[in-house]
Amino acid sequence: MKYDYLVVGSGLFGAVFAHEMKKAGKSCLVIDKRDHIAGNIYTRQERGIQVHKYGAHIFHTSNKRIWDYVNQFAEFNHYVNSPVVIYKDELYNMPFNMNTFSKMWGIKTPAEAKAKIEEQSRAERVENPQNVEEQAINLVGRDIYEKLVKGYTEKQWGRSARELPAFIIRRLPVRFTYDNNYFTDPYQGIPKGGYTQIVERLLEGIEVRLGITYREFLKNSEDTFGKVLYTGMIDEFFDYKLGELQYRSLRFEEDLLEGESNFQGNAVVNYTEREVPYTRIIEHKHFEFDTTSEDTIITREYPAVWEKGDEPYYPINDERNGKLFAEYQKLAEAEPGVLFGGRLGQYKYYDMDKVIEAALQMAEKELLGQ
Repeated sequence: MKYDYLVVGSGLFGAVFAHEMKKAGKSCLVIDKRDHIAGNIYTRQERGIQVHKYGAHIFHTSNKRIWDYVNQFAEFNHYVNSPVVIYKDELYNMPFNMNTFSKMWGIKTPAEAKAKIEEQSRAERVENPQNVEEQAINLVGRDIYEKLVKGYTEKQWGRSARELPAFIIRRLPVRFTYDNNYFTDPYQGIPKGGYTQIVERLLEGIEVRLGITYREFLKNSEDTFGKVLYTGMIDEFFDYKLGELQYRSLRFEEDLLEGESNFQGNAVVNYTEREVPYTRIIEHKHFEFDTTSEDTIITREYPAVWEKGDEPYYPINDERNGKLFAEYQKLAEAEPGVLFGGRLGQYKYYDMDKVIEAALQMAEKELLGQ
């Protein structure tokens, strides 16, 4: 059978692209190596709770076009991301705001908080910060860095803050209001009934084959296609011929707590102490407001070293990887009939709204060129 497009990956990028091409009268076949659609935004229902299998996903955007687009496929609740942080026996609000500063220093006013941060940052200021530690202290001072930045960042990247490049935290969100809303975007929420339904609706009427890799498909299928959208790892596509791009991975430890209806009182609790091996605990039922389950499900999230074959979650955007990706981009541009999209195909971290925007732009460009 002849398809106009083979879409490799049924995550948000591939699903949006396939949906737009189908609307324009193009035929698409979508394949995915996993046994389910929706990529890392996949959710499943258990005990009446929508479980985010690959970590918390909170949709937020400032782009009304993207907000209107995604609302075609699901109704969103009014969830506001307000994580809390635990450091040893202390609990703080995120992002860094007046609730954080009041708890840390016993102060009440923005002027007092600004003065405290300025006093601490001035005492250790480095003109040209070379690492995360110097950059963070310049921005927020020693107390916030030690309790809320250092351990979490070192766990996330698996390296000392003094070994991490300063650009990782070009800025830190500091707000001098008593507002715990992590995002400043005007549109925010989580789809009622989970994220998987969005991808199901995007892929309505489109053939999907699961549990097959791109290489396996090419080897075993007699189907033909005009072009390919590849949303997997760009270096893997080229058999790592220039070397491996680097990633950080994650390991998820999920627990069903029967008979316990409320484990931590918040959807997201971060643990910033280096000695605690996980970075956060997600309690899934708190993402929704109508969950009546008498049980709860939690997930501990552990950063992990990535090795070939592991799931790559975060690209390591340092100088070495930036140069290597640029070389792979040159190969990609010269590859006839193949488009590269998504966080793995473009080796960059994408928020969900930016994934949708990029996929729409790619689809529009394709259709304009035909």
